Amino acid sequence: MNIILMGPPGAGKGTQAEYIVQQFQIPHISTGDAFRLAMKEKTDLGLKAQEFVNKGLYVPDEITNGIVKERLQQPDCANGFLLDGFPRTISQADALTAMLDEMDKKLELALNIKVDRALLLARLTGRRICKECGATYHVIFNPPAQEGTCDKCAGELYQRSDDTEEKVGTRLDEYISKTTPLLQYYQDAGILKEVDGERDIDKVKLDIYELIRGQSI
Repeated sequence: MNIILMGPPGAGKGTQAEYIVQQFQIPHISTGDAFRLAMKEKTDLGLKAQEFVNKGLYVPDEITNGIVKERLQQPDCANGFLLDGFPRTISQADALTAMLDEMDKKLELALNIKVDRALLLARLTGRRICKECGATYHVIFNPPAQEGTCDKCAGELYQRSDDTEEKVGTRLDEYISKTTPLLQYYQDAGILKEVDGERDIDKVKLDIYELIRGQSI
């Protein structure tokens, strides 16, 4: 089963990716992991990517696409894969379609986890961290016994600067603007399926299981 997994920050994508990998025995491939492997193995594309990374520059699509293709050609992808974080643009989606055609494969499912923006903001801005021991809490889902105080060491809890509503909102808006064309792209291709990510984790898992099983029959 060849799948791409989509969903905004805070949608629970990581949790569901772990479940998909365990349940269907396919590798979870993120662009970051693919880059690290290529650079570690010092492939030609990996070395080219390393030059851009070392300079703090954006790695061109040509190199990114090539690294993803190399990863998808590895033996562990013979029975399928779960792509996470790629494609991010229509041009990358076209490149993915072309590379899979070359490998006599096709993308069978574009799975999008939907969560309302307001709930995403609540999830992502509610994290609090202890200044002393680093313990993590959430004001809604895992609050400390006493507000602002760590249960473990009585240290002061704080909010990271990148967890503020303004910065989280900017990240979400950027994700939505970039992803909306991709959702339409895969809708037009007839392979987009969406899951309500606002419910209990196990219910989301069950929906995903049924969707993947339905596509693989």
